[in-house]
Parts: sequence; structure tokens; C-alpha cells
Amino acid sequence: MNRPMNRPVTRPVNLLRVRSVWNTAAALLILAVLLFPVYWMLNTALQPESSIAATEWFPLSPSLKNFDTAISTQGGSLLTSLGVALGAVAVCLALAAPAAYGLAQFGLRGGQGIVFATLITQMVPGIVIANALYSAYAQLDLVNSYLGLILADASLGLPFAVVLLRAFMVSIPSEVVEAAMVDGANRFTAFVRIVLPMSRNALITAGLFTFLFAWSDFMFALTLNTTDDVKPITLGIYQFVGAHVSDWGAVMATAVLSAVPAAVLLVVAQKYIAAGITGGSVK
Repeated sequence: MNRPMNRPVTRPVNLLRVRSVWNTAAALLILAVLLFPVYWMLNTALQPESSIAATEWFPLSPSLKNFDTAISTQGGSLLTSLGVALGAVAVCLALAAPAAYGLAQFGLRGGQGIVFATLITQMVPGIVIANALYSAYAQLDLVNSYLGLILADASLGLPFAVVLLRAFMVSIPSEVVEAAMVDGANRFTAFVRIVLPMSRNALITAGLFTFLFAWSDFMFALTLNTTDDVKPITLGIYQFVGAHVSDWGAVMATAVLSAVPAAVLLVVAQKYIAAGITGGSVK
């Protein structure tokens, strides 16, 4: 008997293609919905002298006038936020890296409890911490100061940084550190020259998230500052809206400028973020 010829099965392949097309279309639709506020913010910023209700769907006659207004009025607040955020990153990593290394490699008794307590601190409402800090800052003369705001913003990212770095440093073989110590390095030198370079991805990830926490902070900026001596961009936008509620173009231009640093950092460091988050998942 002649065996029937094997015909290629095209139906499952076509079905997979249809599913792929639908998945892509759904993903693009979700992305468009998520990015529409960003587009509308930029669209409004490029249209001078237009009310929020009369804004066109497309900037037919774009202008940078609103950005000039935003830079002239809020440029100092942008620089303040940048300095505070970078300072918070430096303080957070300086505290989180050795703490995470001790929890990961020293086998401390009660280490799991410490990690759990660190996670619990992120569940405390920010207004509770801000009120407690204000009374302490008033006694330490840290109200209306860059140092006070840097320390407060560093505390926002410190629990996350400790947990993330610990998860990564657990996967570092102890033999590597022991080999460095056999060659003459002490514990601190091995930590600085061996552990920290190996934890680069996790450090960049923790630093980036700390920067975003500090950059977007509003509660500490509002509570710990009673004057305009230290005014981050979040507080600047809050006051700017009240003073220019009819000039939404300038307000949106300020919002666009405040979103640029975070967006640039996320794009530049995305590969380090992926490696830093998943680096400690496999030992």
C-alpha cells in the first residue's frame, strides 16, 4: 500500500502568527494608553498661550516659549533636586553596601529577621516618618538644609538597596574573598576591590532606584522645608501650579523638564537594571 504523503501542517503556524499579531496590537494599544499622558504633557508644553481646554491634538505651531519660562522660574529647583538626589544616592550606597555585605557573608545570627524588619520599614506611611523627622531635625538644626533633605531622601531607598544588594552578594563565592585575603588584603580592601566591582550591576540598580525615590519625593520636601532656601522640583511644581494655574503650557514644560533626567537614566541603565535585579536569583 502506498502511504499517504505527509502534508505540511500550516494551520497551527497560521494560528501562531495570528496570535502574535494580536499580542503585538494589544501591547501597542496598552503602550499608547500608558504614554498618552506623557504625549499630552509635551503637546501642551509646545503650544504657547493656549488654555487647557483649547489645546489642539497636535502642536501645529510649536514654540519653546513655555520651556524658556520653565527654565527661568524653575531652573534652580531642578538643580536643587539633582544635587539632593545625587547626594541621597551617595549616602544610601555608602550605608547599604557594607550592611548588605555583612548580612550576606558574615552569617550573622538573626540576619533573616533583620532583612524582614528592613522590608517592614517600607510599609510605614511617609507622612508618619516626615512628622517624626521634623521634630528631630528641629533639634539638630537640619530643617531647611541640603544635608537634612539628603539624609531623609536617602532613607527612602536604603531598605530597598540593602535587600537588593544582599540578594546579589549572597551569590558571590566566599572563596574569592578568601583568596584576596590570602594575598595580603584585609577585609575592607577585599570588600572595596573585589566585592564592590563584582556587584556593579546591583549597585547601579540600587543607586538608580534611590535617585528616582529622591527625585520624586514630595512629602519630605514639603515637611522639612519651611522656606524657599531648599526647594526641589516637586515642591517647585506644586507652588508653580498655584501661581500659574492659567498658564498650563509653562506648567507642563516644567513637568517635561523634570521627567527628562529620570527618563534618560532609565534608558541608559536599563541593561544594568535587568542584570542587577536578576543577578541574585541564581546562586
